[in-house]
Formats: sequence, structure tokens, C-alpha cells
Amino acid sequence: MTTPSWTPTRRRLTDSLRAAAAPFCACVLALGGLATWTASGNAGRPPRIGVTDAQLFLPAPGVPRTAAFFRVTNTGGVRDRLVEVTSSAVAEGISLSRHRMTGRGAASRQLADSLPVPAGGTLDMSPFTSDVTVPATARWRPGDLVPFTLRFEHSGRVETNAVVVRPGDR
Repeated sequence: MTTPSWTPTRRRLTDSLRAAAAPFCACVLALGGLATWTASGNAGRPPRIGVTDAQLFLPAPGVPRTAAFFRVTNTGGVRDRLVEVTSSAVAEGISLSRHRMTGRGAASRQLADSLPVPAGGTLDMSPFTSDVTVPATARWRPGDLVPFTLRFEHSGRVETNAVVVRPGDR
């Protein structure tokens, strides 16, 4: 008994080309996207985080919490997230929060697990956007420097000092 040999026919060649077309097109599209990403300068540019304008509101007497604000700039090509803030000057209870504006100029505070820092952009905290909620300490005075460590998902830890200011001075 002889084994039939494979003979190229027009139908077999057409079916083979059709089967190969989808993976081929996917590869060309992926390579084109990677080439564009590399040519735009974003390939290999991890997030580069800088923290400036760190301020801590002077707590009002009898108020248990206050707010700290930071300007976080990412000059890298990949977004990052602020995931935690700690301070050696505060025992515990520091949290991230977002502010949602409600009717008549009021705002509500919502706890946040993290705050996004866009690639090539800035997370600019303010009383209208987001902040770091900090347990108040009566010993703080205007002009004092309070140390903070900000931890980012990709960039690790960044240490900074926040200057204590009266809320109207921001």
C-alpha cells in the first residue's frame, strides 16, 4: 500500500495562505506599535518622580485631623501611583483621600487606596482635589518642617519635608 503524497493544489494553497494571514497581520501590527512607541521616546523611560511644594496645614485647636499637600511630578514615560504616606513625626493614622465637590461649594472626603501620577504629568494635591489626611499634633507651629515618606508603586520611596502653614496661606 502506498501513502498518497501531498500535492499542491490551488485550493490547498489558498487555504494555507488564509490560515497564515491573521497571525502575519497581528505580528506586523504589533511590531509597528512597538516601533512607534520606541520612536516616540517612551520605551525604557520608567517613572521619574519628584516631590515639591510640600505643605501641612496647621491644625485648628481641638480638631483631630489636618491635611498635607504635595505636588508630585512624573517626568518618566510610565504612569505611577502614590500608594502610601508615612511620617516619623506621626505615630499612625495617615491616609490618602480624594475630595468630591458637592452642591453649593461643599466637598466630601473619600478615602483612597492610591492616587494616580500620570506619565509626563503631575498629581497636584489641593483642598479641592486630593490630600494626605494626617492626625493633628498640637506642637506644630507655622514654619516647622515635618518629614514625610511617600511610597510609589513603581518608583519606591521618596522622602520630603512639608512646611507647616496656616490654611489661608496656601
